[in-house]
Amino acid sequence: MQTNSNNTNLELNYKTFGQGDPVIILHGLFGTLDNWQTIARQLAENYSVFILDQRNHGRSPHAEPHDYPTLAEDLRQFMEAHWMYDGAHVIGHSMGGKTAMQFALNYPDLVKKLVVVDIAPKAYQGNHYEIFEALKAMDLDKIADRKEAEAFLAERIQEEDVRLFLMKNLTRKTPFSGEQGGSGGFEFKMNLPVLWEHYPTILAEISGEPFEGPTLFIRGGRSKHVVLPEDESLIKKLFPNSEIKTVEGAGHWVHAEKPGELLKMVQVFLGE
Repeated sequence: MQTNSNNTNLELNYKTFGQGDPVIILHGLFGTLDNWQTIARQLAENYSVFILDQRNHGRSPHAEPHDYPTLAEDLRQFMEAHWMYDGAHVIGHSMGGKTAMQFALNYPDLVKKLVVVDIAPKAYQGNHYEIFEALKAMDLDKIADRKEAEAFLAERIQEEDVRLFLMKNLTRKTPFSGEQGGSGGFEFKMNLPVLWEHYPTILAEISGEPFEGPTLFIRGGRSKHVVLPEDESLIKKLFPNSEIKTVEGAGHWVHAEKPGELLKMVQVFLGE
């Protein structure tokens, strides 16, 4: 993977669908753009939808640092490269939601409407340590196939949906040029060492001058990410023109668990 340490000309991997006003969707930690492809295709009936791999994820470059001002600048550069000078609607989930919030605070003129899915602008204690330890313990040179990798994770992570989500990061290595035979082994699409090193900044609070534009926070009814009264007060402080809606029966991965309900909320909000 390409490495870039100064955030210059960092070309993010993306897919685009449809025509109309631009909508940009940002995935969460350990995710990829494919997590949102189904919803993106449905939104594409009325919008030009761009789903992005954020740095250190998917097929985008591996680069340091990994903090929200940097991720927001990545998005600004992406929009500039794709002629979105009049702004776009921005949707983000979890880590992507924090990127979207930071982007709106830093570049308010580039955000038409903001949608944040199941994350607040506060600092979090973190609940991914078990996942990091499991992924770091996996010896990819000794993994024979995806079935063996899934079995390894099953011994360390109970939730099947989380394991399947993480398995999307596992890919075959490209054999070296001229190499004869062999599969090349496995590797992670994400930059696991950098994400682990910068995990404290991924958990950090979002700050800046308030964003006055229309904002929708969508939380999962079973999620523990946006539940406290102080979460709502902080949201209103930074995003005064915001509303909070709940998708009942959904956990943190609202878009995977209740895609129809989430899509309807987003369509109504963007169409208002």
